[in-house]
Amino acid sequence: MSLLNTVRFVLQHPLGRAHPVAALARFARWQFASRVGFGPNVVPYVEDAHLIVSRGMTGATGNVYVGLHEYDDMAFILHLLRPGDLFVDIGANIGAYTILAAKAAGARCVSIEPLPTTFAHLENNIHYNRVGDLVDARNVGLAADRRQLRFSANLDTMNHVVDESYDGPYQLVDVLSLDELLDGRVPFAMKIDVEGFERQVLAGASRTLAAPGLQAILVEVNDHQDRYGDKGKTARDTLRDAGFASYRYDALERSIIADDHCSPYGNYLFVRNAEMVSQRVATSRRYRVGPWTV
Repeated sequence: MSLLNTVRFVLQHPLGRAHPVAALARFARWQFASRVGFGPNVVPYVEDAHLIVSRGMTGATGNVYVGLHEYDDMAFILHLLRPGDLFVDIGANIGAYTILAAKAAGARCVSIEPLPTTFAHLENNIHYNRVGDLVDARNVGLAADRRQLRFSANLDTMNHVVDESYDGPYQLVDVLSLDELLDGRVPFAMKIDVEGFERQVLAGASRTLAAPGLQAILVEVNDHQDRYGDKGKTARDTLRDAGFASYRYDALERSIIADDHCSPYGNYLFVRNAEMVSQRVATSRRYRVGPWTV
């Protein structure tokens, strides 16, 4: 993202609009610190949570600038979860959602990140925030069954499953099904960000999707599924068949709204029991995020 586009993102973001001077100051501090500093930077996140972020981590640096990069989606996880809930973070990357869930909301987490280098960043954030007792971090991939798959290794947050024709750096990763990994544990909520591989992940999660205790799923669904030959039933079809309906979250109003469109950040929200989820988010406490509260 160019410097101009980044500034535009900061000023158009809901939290950036609320406190533009503070957001631009955070942006300027990061630009300076990431250029003159040595190694990763530890930056304040939500409440007393922190993120260890390095220059070039495009997804993570949005949290540095405006507190919550994916504002409504991240606020939804904060407002939904309570201590003792289980949150499953599929495609955890460096752990932005995991730290929200475990450190800020106090939930238990299963965090899944297939690439060893990225998984090391995830572990660092878990250890720095002292939530190792709440987070079961797994350096594996997910698919319909147990096998090995190739993953690109040079695309930051957009690393994905590739085939033999891929000519960039890649790594072989052990994968298994979500049902096998959870082994009977039932999450209250999940986040899935697997760059088009959603259908294959959901194909290995039939028992998990059928569990009545699973109430909400945030899933990034984009046209990248075409790279895997998915021309028929979509991930959204699979979730509807499992008893979920499509909503969007308005973090300012603390309400879920029936809507078949994705959030501005590319995520779809699927909810099983709208009444329960509505009550949860409406009664959540407020969280401090830098100069803002959400």
